[in-house]
Amino acid sequence: LTFSTHPSSIIHHPASTMAKFSTILALLVAAVVAVSTSAFAPQPAFSRPSSELAVKISVSVGDGEPIESALRRFKREVNKSGHLMELRHKRYFENSQEKKKRKVKEGRMRKKFERMQRKRMAQRT
Repeated sequence: LTFSTHPSSIIHHPASTMAKFSTILALLVAAVVAVSTSAFAPQPAFSRPSSELAVKISVSVGDGEPIESALRRFKREVNKSGHLMELRHKRYFENSQEKKKRKVKEGRMRKKFERMQRKRMAQRT
C-alpha cells in the first residue's frame, strides 16, 4: 500500500501488502510467544533463605595452651556474637507478634541477670 499527498492517488499492491502483513503477523506471534513463555514459566514456590551469616570468629591458641581452654574461649565468643541464637529463631517462621513477645521476654531476662549481677557485686565488697 503506497500513499501520496493526494487521497485519490492510493495504489494497491496486493502481493506486497500480504507480504508485509504476514511479516508483521509473524513478528507479533513471535513476540507473544516469547512473552508468554517467560511470563508463565514455573517460579520456585519457596526459596530457602541463606543461613550464612557474616560473622568471623577467631581465637588464637597460645603455645602450650590446652585445647580445652581454647575451645572454651571459642564457645564464649560464639555465644557473645549471638548468631547461633539468630539461626535458632530463623529455623521456623515467627510472625511479628511472636517476635515482639520474645524480645520483651529476652529483655526481662536480661534485666533480671543484670540485677543479679549487681547484687552479687554489692555483696562482694
